[in-house]
Amino acid sequence: MIPEYCRALEENEISEHCFDLIFAFDEIVALGYRENVNLAQIRTFTEMDSHEEKVFRAVRETQEREAKAEMRRKAKELQQARRDAERQGKKAPGFGGFGSSAVSGGSTAAMITETIIETDKPKVAPAPARPSGPSKALKLGAKGKEVDNFVDKLKSEGETIMSSNMGKRTSEATKVHAPPINMESVHMKIEEKITLTCGRDGGLQNMELHGMIMLRISDDRFGRIRLHVENEDKKGVQLQTHPNVDKKLFTAESLIGLKNPEKSFPVNSDVGVLKWRLQTTEESFIPLTINCWPSESGNGCDVNIEYELQEDNLELNDVVITIPLPSGVGAPVIGEIDGEYRHDSRRNTLEWCLPVIDAKNKSGSLEFSIAGQPNDFFPVQVSFISKKNYCNIQVTKVTQVDGNSPVRFSTETTFLVDKYEIL
Repeated sequence: MIPEYCRALEENEISEHCFDLIFAFDEIVALGYRENVNLAQIRTFTEMDSHEEKVFRAVRETQEREAKAEMRRKAKELQQARRDAERQGKKAPGFGGFGSSAVSGGSTAAMITETIIETDKPKVAPAPARPSGPSKALKLGAKGKEVDNFVDKLKSEGETIMSSNMGKRTSEATKVHAPPINMESVHMKIEEKITLTCGRDGGLQNMELHGMIMLRISDDRFGRIRLHVENEDKKGVQLQTHPNVDKKLFTAESLIGLKNPEKSFPVNSDVGVLKWRLQTTEESFIPLTINCWPSESGNGCDVNIEYELQEDNLELNDVVITIPLPSGVGAPVIGEIDGEYRHDSRRNTLEWCLPVIDAKNKSGSLEFSIAGQPNDFFPVQVSFISKKNYCNIQVTKVTQVDGNSPVRFSTETTFLVDKYEIL
């Protein structure tokens, strides 16, 4: 059970996950005797997941939405009745309450409308008052608060407590939010998505890449423009322009402009002006090769996995190589590794995390040992994101149709993974 929470039987690992271990052992031992429970039951008990609570919350949210919709409908009916009465010169209908008090239709509609607006606003719930007497009722999510309070007491007594943030996923803990892009009045988004399937013994089964240039104009003064496209691709991509784009002009001069030069591009909307597609089984086109070599040993399997960047002009960020692991065998023993790793015991996966892969860091390897068979470590899945596109297609210049004067523009390039796996 300990390998489910700790990567290795070391003091720092035990100290970091000590409370998780205490709660797990509490489910195993009762009054000094061992309970007949398995790992799946222990996870269920410690997570305190309640299906009934989820159902109750879903029903309550549905009822609240229906009540709000009914209030809006009633408010519209009251407002409509008030307007009809005013047009006919009659007194707005009243709605009597208790006693002799009555409220006019317009006031009622306004009050209901205000109530709807107020209910839609997020409200800060006041802190619930703590009961004066001790409570022994089981509360969902209370265990985490008890742990935090106990940790605070230990800190106040001078104990050194290790932070639990070390176990977080590397891609989440080290991820730095990219600064916002300075969008000009003419902005282009170049996006590519790759779908790739390789065999574990080598060979590219299928690789398909789709790309598109999206144009967004926020100032109608720059509606009549032309985009100068530079295509340095040598892989044989298939290009296709938008039906309203002058195809002859693009073929002859690599310019993207409308067939009718007197018309303007749409303003404040994303328009796809050019898209391309590449489908191949040529191994030399693989951007990042992954070789996984599991070999059986006396105690299970020794797994060696390595990567190599084939396209030196690419820079891949937030790369995560996910290797499936056999269930119920504990954590893998890591040998050598370039980068960092994370063992997800819930999903039975080992995530190899690399912040950047580029020409200066184009290859690396990971070695680990674990009980299992060679087939247990496939399929290997890869995810990444890049600010450089795979096909060398860029917009280098934007000019006005009249006068051919240059126009300032901004570009956002993204190359990401739709599916990338080694079977």
